[in-house]
Amino acid sequence: MAEEKVISVNRKARHDYHIDETYEAGIALRGTEVKSLRDRKVSIKEAYAEVKNGEVFIHSMHISPYEAGNQFNHDPKRTRKLLMHKSEIRRLIGKTKEKGYTLIPLKVYFNERGKAKVEIGLARGKKVYDKRQDIAKRDAERDIKRALAGQAKGRLD
Repeated sequence: MAEEKVISVNRKARHDYHIDETYEAGIALRGTEVKSLRDRKVSIKEAYAEVKNGEVFIHSMHISPYEAGNQFNHDPKRTRKLLMHKSEIRRLIGKTKEKGYTLIPLKVYFNERGKAKVEIGLARGKKVYDKRQDIAKRDAERDIKRALAGQAKGRLD
């Protein structure tokens, strides 16, 4: 298993969307942006990706300006290019044209070679009743685990 240093995770994404497929993409960054990423000053809560002219771009990903960056700092919410294989981009073009699909960033991390990567998911929006079903299922599983743990503890005493 490759060692990766997770910087930011979009926890809300799996709550709000059904994730059908995931892809790994590099991010085209400027110098001070990399330093801000190393300081974990990034937010992907409101970010989304789109395919335009055969390239993939991520919008609304907030990388705070580097504190010691002076005039070389960047715009925090600028659109950044994602680096992917052409075959993956072609597949995404076909999928995102289907009704209801969007590209959502799931996590930002550094891989074992120190390269900044983003995991994007091909997602469909969940309806309110889907979210309720997920919550009910998670609660039921938690209750079952508690009951089994209680039984096991009772046997040991």
